[in-house]
Amino acid sequence: MIRVTLILLSLGTLASIGCRDHSPMADSGAEVSTIADAAESVSPDATATISESITSVIMPGPEAQAQAQEALITAEPGDVIEFAAGTFEFVGTLSLDGIAGITIRGQGIDDTILNFTGQRKGSGGEGLMVKADRFTIEDLTIQNTPGDAIKISDSNEVTIRRIRTWWSEGPSEQNGAYGIYPVMCSNVLIEHCVAECASDAGIYVGQTRQTIVRHNRAMRNVAGIEIENTIGADVYENEATNNTGGILVFSLPGLQLKNGSHTRVFKNRLFDNNHPNFAHEGAMVATVPAGTGLMIMANDHVEVFENDIHGNKTANCAVVSFLATQRKFDDPQYDPYPEAIHIHDNRMSDGGKDPQGVFGDIYKQAGKLPMPDIVVDGVLDPAKLVDGKLPDTLAWGIVNNGDATFVNLGLAAMLQGKGAEISDDSGDYAAARDPLAAIVLSGVE
Repeated sequence: MIRVTLILLSLGTLASIGCRDHSPMADSGAEVSTIADAAESVSPDATATISESITSVIMPGPEAQAQAQEALITAEPGDVIEFAAGTFEFVGTLSLDGIAGITIRGQGIDDTILNFTGQRKGSGGEGLMVKADRFTIEDLTIQNTPGDAIKISDSNEVTIRRIRTWWSEGPSEQNGAYGIYPVMCSNVLIEHCVAECASDAGIYVGQTRQTIVRHNRAMRNVAGIEIENTIGADVYENEATNNTGGILVFSLPGLQLKNGSHTRVFKNRLFDNNHPNFAHEGAMVATVPAGTGLMIMANDHVEVFENDIHGNKTANCAVVSFLATQRKFDDPQYDPYPEAIHIHDNRMSDGGKDPQGVFGDIYKQAGKLPMPDIVVDGVLDPAKLVDGKLPDTLAWGIVNNGDATFVNLGLAAMLQGKGAEISDDSGDYAAARDPLAAIVLSGVE
């Protein structure tokens, strides 16, 4: 392992080879002279901000696992763990715990491959586990982990960029659940990543506050991108194709952070998400029908606009309550109803030709195909209705979506033991709604 010390100055960066030792060594006169010379060129206030960080460069080879983990254990705030170009063969999880300000970096998605094919289940299923603030990972691929590729938990200020996660044998129930997986985090940026073949979600943001997911590609996953029980998310300019479901915005019961809300989904391309569902039996995403472009479930204050959504064989866009799953829950703080949904100015086409799942069966029995572009289950919270409608603060706006068609499946009646009351009348869902505020992360444009 090569240790490279970077001396960071406010007006420049000087590099020298050395170790982390702040007291001058007898034979280190050149390094001391370099620092002193640099200090003369900056103001006293600037020299007071000089700090030292270490870049540990890991090379491929049989010692790479031990060297990488040693670098993660001994790292101090500001350090960089850099993987050289090449393929690294790992047999166990790499972990970082409690050290803020660390960057893990490769030489590019195609150039640095962290391969976990040799990792056995039971020895730690994740490829990389992180619990650390101000964490950045960039420019590498993680592949073939038995569990999640990257799991980041309980961390603030997380940046994940130019990362690929995938399973090289293709979609399989045996693949790890999640590719990129921040959970219980805050202020998360995920950008320019590629996620493929996860048996749950390629990119999953769970129980998190303030996140931006942008400029990513998700393919051949059960869910391409999933935002779950998260408050404050901007999901934009992503591409999701050939997943079971393109983008899911869910709230589920029994979790620590309740009732996700305030998510904007905009300027995405969600097309041909018709891959057969290969999730583990019993997983929530196992209920997502193949052919789902965008699904919102039990989430509040969701704005969907300026997306291109087409070719999804069940429905281009669906909004449902958790009650539609007919799963029982025991969580008095959980709200199973979607409210304050705003779907406007989208382009939708060529969907619903072979609808799957319960909704598909209901619609097929009605003898009408294709399934309309925008599907709602019609299940509203009776305790909140005023004269049969939601109050203005919770009302829906489904407007200005060009030629997109609409259906209310009327499942509220079915849940009462009656037949579904299918209607194409969108009048109750045409309220005027103000746009949601953009998510702002410090230092992110």
